[in-house]
Amino acid sequence: MNVLVIGSGGREHAMAWKLAQSDKVQVVYVAPGNGAMGSSGRIRRLPITDILELRHWVQTNKIGLTVVGPEAPLAAGIVDAFRQSGLRIFGPTRAAAQLESSKAFSKAFMQRHGIPTAAFEVFTEAAAAKAYVQNVGVPIVIKADGLAAGKGVVVATSLEQAYAAVDFMLQVKGAGVTHNAGDDGQAVPRVVIEEFLQGEEASFIVMCDGKEVVPLAPSQDHKRLQDGDMGPNTGGMGAYSPAPVVTPQVHARAMREIILPTLKAMEQEGNPYTGFLYAGLMVTPAGQVKTLEFNCRMGDPETQPVLMRLKSDFYDVLMAATELGGLEHVELDWDRRAALGVVLVAHGYPADPRKGDAITGLPVDGDNSMVFHAGTEHSNGALRTSGGRVLCVTALGDSVRAARLLAYETLSGIRFDGMQYRTDIGHRAVVRS
Repeated sequence: MNVLVIGSGGREHAMAWKLAQSDKVQVVYVAPGNGAMGSSGRIRRLPITDILELRHWVQTNKIGLTVVGPEAPLAAGIVDAFRQSGLRIFGPTRAAAQLESSKAFSKAFMQRHGIPTAAFEVFTEAAAAKAYVQNVGVPIVIKADGLAAGKGVVVATSLEQAYAAVDFMLQVKGAGVTHNAGDDGQAVPRVVIEEFLQGEEASFIVMCDGKEVVPLAPSQDHKRLQDGDMGPNTGGMGAYSPAPVVTPQVHARAMREIILPTLKAMEQEGNPYTGFLYAGLMVTPAGQVKTLEFNCRMGDPETQPVLMRLKSDFYDVLMAATELGGLEHVELDWDRRAALGVVLVAHGYPADPRKGDAITGLPVDGDNSMVFHAGTEHSNGALRTSGGRVLCVTALGDSVRAARLLAYETLSGIRFDGMQYRTDIGHRAVVRS
């Protein structure tokens, strides 16, 4: 069977790589793809982004399964469009994807159903938002209501920083945020302001078929640009799996208090959930768990180490997940080893990433190491940067420490002008070992 992966980042490269390992898959197309994909071989690039054009191409080329990587097509209703034509696709509907596409919707949903999360307020006017910040004090968390490619969150440690974030996120244009529409169909900038939670973050991702749920291996992302969790928030500078902070007790609480109630409530509200559901967790020192956010997809860069560890046939799992109740008897098989990925980002990332720098020194992929492409493009006879996050160098090892050593050894020869990366990915797990 031929399969289509929607997206262009490291997450989608990892999905395509894992799907291509199945002996039931002939070709994996990736739309629009990146510089890692060519016009031949088992992973091929498909330069189409329009949803209706993609649907027509899938029908014409008899694609048996489509899986959606990023959030934007989900929010635009690609799952609805494909299902209307009887096509098999894995992901949430547009209505269900509001859990990610609108922070205001998501927070109100959690409040309505008693799902543990931070206290919050929603604002459309900067003056009212700033008055609230001044009253509550810092640190405080400022979030854009709409999609912001993983960069719509500011943890403000000063009033000035909080005010600047409010002003930035409430701009109608130029803020990097896809604002949700109001009743009149016009974009309405909103900002969600939350209490600052103390603890350690973890990424808890599950697969849902509308009835059953199967958890993936837990992981931990590194959002800050610089070592020591300093600098601005990014889309993710690296990740590793498993995450020691997700103990069996924390895992059980996350399922019991967050995941299962969310899926039950979505069904009750008429939006049964299918697809990947990502709960960003805050684990307190006492072992309590609160929901920082929901994403309606696998995380990036969490996908890369998680899929490096997955031993089950990813194609079989996805096919089961596209049937109501199909996941009931699915039990995932995981490599006992740890996996860790280090993201290499462009000059100027995250605010103003530069494109067009030539990339050299890419190593040959091995059994225990992979270089997943994100922002890459072939141009003028060379592989060049074409986005903020450029590559994710991912490795397996008997421990997080061993995986980290191999990942950094693997990336040591890679070069492009202005290249940035963190040297401490996995530091929390290494300290615990």
